Amino acid sequence: MKVVAFNGSPRKEGNTYLLVQKVFEELQKEGIETEVVHVGGKVLRGCTACYKCKETKDRRCALPDDGLNGYIEKMESAQGIILASPVYYSNVTAETAALISRAGFVSTANGRILRRKVGAAVVAVRRAGANVVYSNLNFFFGIQEMIVPGSSYWNHGIGRDKGDVLKDEEGLATMTTLGQNMAWLLKKLYG
Repeated sequence: MKVVAFNGSPRKEGNTYLLVQKVFEELQKEGIETEVVHVGGKVLRGCTACYKCKETKDRRCALPDDGLNGYIEKMESAQGIILASPVYYSNVTAETAALISRAGFVSTANGRILRRKVGAAVVAVRRAGANVVYSNLNFFFGIQEMIVPGSSYWNHGIGRDKGDVLKDEEGLATMTTLGQNMAWLLKKLYG
């Protein structure tokens, strides 16, 4: 079994990454393979609604390849997907929004290729906007008919500077529980 996390933060190993690693600790304890894909800071275009993916049904986006088709392949081959984003102006990062819109459109156009995979949102926040980002990420999982495990609180950690989330005991506990619940669910579905 494998879980791939898409880190939408341009800070490659910042707070968002650290929260994902906390979830990964629990998954790895259960023998689940993990991988982080850094999409933050990459140049990803949003969906243009050209409908080529609906015409070709080849599980690919027709826009000039900026890495997105590789990301879709990683999503398809994994049993679990984590979408992780810091809060930028009360929303996901631009790269995360592009990933969601294009991967979502390709999935939907090809018969919901992400259906019944396990999906989890991870959010790093300085002060406010975490629930908006958490909701946006979960909307993706819902419309793709994915299965979302819960945790002891909404999946976010608080911190501004790199490493600050490691001081957020409740946020870390939430990530630990999320990892445990995700591992349990994956084993029930795929074990």
